[in-house]
Amino acid sequence: MAEFTVAIELGSSKITGIAGRKNKDGSISILAVAQEDGEACIRKGVVRNIDKTVQALSNIIKKLEATLKTRIAHVYVGFGGQSIMSVKNTNVRELSTEGEVTQEMINELMDANRSMQYPDKQILDAVTQEYKVDNQYQAEPPVGVPCKRLEGNFLNILCRREFYRRLKKCFDQANISILDMYISPLALADSILTDAEKRGGCVLVDLGADTTTVSIYHRNILRKLTVLPLGSSNITKDIATLQMEEADAEKMKIKYASAYTDTNDIDPTFTYPIDKERSVDMPKFVDIVEARVREIIENVKAQIPDEYADKLLGGIILTGGGSNMRNTERAFRLYTHIEKIRTAKFVNETIKSSNPLVNAKDGRLCTVLAILAEGDQNCAGNDITGELFEQVQPKPTVQPAQTATPNPSANPSGRVMEEPTKAPQATVNGQKKPEETKPEEEEEAPKPAHKFFSKFKAFMKKMTEPDEEDK
Repeated sequence: MAEFTVAIELGSSKITGIAGRKNKDGSISILAVAQEDGEACIRKGVVRNIDKTVQALSNIIKKLEATLKTRIAHVYVGFGGQSIMSVKNTNVRELSTEGEVTQEMINELMDANRSMQYPDKQILDAVTQEYKVDNQYQAEPPVGVPCKRLEGNFLNILCRREFYRRLKKCFDQANISILDMYISPLALADSILTDAEKRGGCVLVDLGADTTTVSIYHRNILRKLTVLPLGSSNITKDIATLQMEEADAEKMKIKYASAYTDTNDIDPTFTYPIDKERSVDMPKFVDIVEARVREIIENVKAQIPDEYADKLLGGIILTGGGSNMRNTERAFRLYTHIEKIRTAKFVNETIKSSNPLVNAKDGRLCTVLAILAEGDQNCAGNDITGELFEQVQPKPTVQPAQTATPNPSANPSGRVMEEPTKAPQATVNGQKKPEETKPEEEEEAPKPAHKFFSKFKAFMKKMTEPDEEDK
């Protein structure tokens, strides 16, 4: 039986599906890649048109299965977009007399945090920031430490309930079973950042087409997560104001645009061709591009809390398709005044592939590869035989993973928390009602066809037997 893992990412401009096999040496062999244009159904990473999204997801599964020659039983999904945001929350427990902190107290703080209600939003994940025992902070759970006041500080990652339900509805209608859902920026950070960068403090900037995602880490803990509604497509639209189609503007951006151009390199007499008849002056083109790039960078800088502004020893790490523009690192150094900048064009995992999209290593597939790396279960179904009456394996119903005891550490993979739902058990006079036993099934009555043949057999026997008079 085939073994592979399948991941699907709903990006701000494209929906990407990828299948890979994890090898014993820790590497991942890419077996199939499929993409669908998401402009008609996805906007800023959020589902806008359910029918078109369902069709796009179905097309991706068909393309992957055609290459794999195997049915896909279920998939891992990356969830992000403008709907995602982080909010700090603090829960306090006052002790009447000084006593030692117990694990039960820690669990109560975490449960109280997870039960927080936000209008029109739900908690996808809760990251523990630190604990305050009386007047002292500490990162690890202070079990056994005596105190009179215990405080827990958390970072809750939220999303709009409607957007989350809409996303799940699309997969249900496409008959695609979700094995697990991951918060894309957190999975990306696991595959892009080094331990030293997370520990020393850094800003991960994912420059997408419609959105820019900013994740801030310090001491190995996520401190803030923001999705800005600005991306490289805004630059394309700005160029299109020069009276051209967006397709032509995109080509000009890829060919000529630079995030920063030195004043001495700008030639007032030079022009960039739009088509055979028209062109645009270089100074005007540069001003349009740089104005939007600067706006994006300044918005990224504004997301860095003052308490971490001088603690980012790891600097800024850029990734995503928007990071491919020339002089992007130089522009970030100029406008953020942070010297340590690097661009992550690929994930840290060892990837083996012959696919040109994967081997381009241009940052566009980093998120979907990160989600693929998080998956640890086989997603393969039955082989595709091509027979007319081929038996298609039914999609399994996957129950979301539930944890009985809250984990005091941060969720490293960014797996979306599922609220456990339990059916109430019937009670009689306060006691649990015993399960009713089903009566044994009665012997099945003979079918009408069987009755007919029995009577016919008796009739023929009677006709062939000699009469009493003949004996």
